[in-house]
Amino acid sequence: MTFFIFLFIFIFGAIIGSFLNVALFRYNTGRGTSGRSACLSCGTKLSSRDLVPIFSFLFSRGRCNYCGSAISWQYPAVELITGVVFAAIIYKQWFLIYSGFSTNFQSSIFDFQNLFVICYLLFVFSLLIAITVYDIRHKIIPNGLVWMFVFVSLIQSVFLNNGGQLFIYDLLAGPILALFFAAIWFFSGGRAMGLGDAKLALGIGLLLGFFDGVSALLLSFWIGGLVGVFLLLVKRERFTMKSEIPFAPFLTISAFLVYFFQFDFFGIKDLFL
Repeated sequence: MTFFIFLFIFIFGAIIGSFLNVALFRYNTGRGTSGRSACLSCGTKLSSRDLVPIFSFLFSRGRCNYCGSAISWQYPAVELITGVVFAAIIYKQWFLIYSGFSTNFQSSIFDFQNLFVICYLLFVFSLLIAITVYDIRHKIIPNGLVWMFVFVSLIQSVFLNNGGQLFIYDLLAGPILALFFAAIWFFSGGRAMGLGDAKLALGIGLLLGFFDGVSALLLSFWIGGLVGVFLLLVKRERFTMKSEIPFAPFLTISAFLVYFFQFDFFGIKDLFL
């Protein structure tokens, strides 16, 4: 039963990922998310068999069934990643709390507080995925999405946090992380970092709290540095020290690792506690 529950959640996440692809493609174009999708090359309206998450791409070998033009790998990648993230959220919030689905799933599903937290997390990480993909494609973080992420992260900081001694630090985590990125943006004249990264850091700080937020910040620079070195070694002709690399993916990956695996970079909590 556990396998089928996770499979269902993964499929649901892949469907949401498919919706994110449509929303991102039409974002800031004046088009809504309603209306059938069409091939970008030949304009043919896509049928239901062309829109099955992941599998349609695999069965068509990454090409349009009508004109044979190549389909971007973004579509199956976003669907796959969203499915995995959704399954991970369910695992963390339900499977670990209730020690498995087999005996306690029926009773745990009526734990509305936990259900609210799960729905909240699904929405938050869907936003992070959307922001990341948009930044990769356009080298800019969209204001509408990032401010929405900041707002929903504030809910975590104010209402879902346990409060107590560390509450004030968690509440200030967002502004502190944002100030750090804003300083880089200001003193580099926008060449080293975009102001959108500061807004994203604001939301991540509010979402994770002070200690986890700092861990995510440090980890993002390490991941970014490793990716940068790899690109310099592998793509010397196309990539240089002056090449522009979107930073949102590194912040998002770091937030994911810290949140799901409690990754304590350099023992941040031990330094302060």
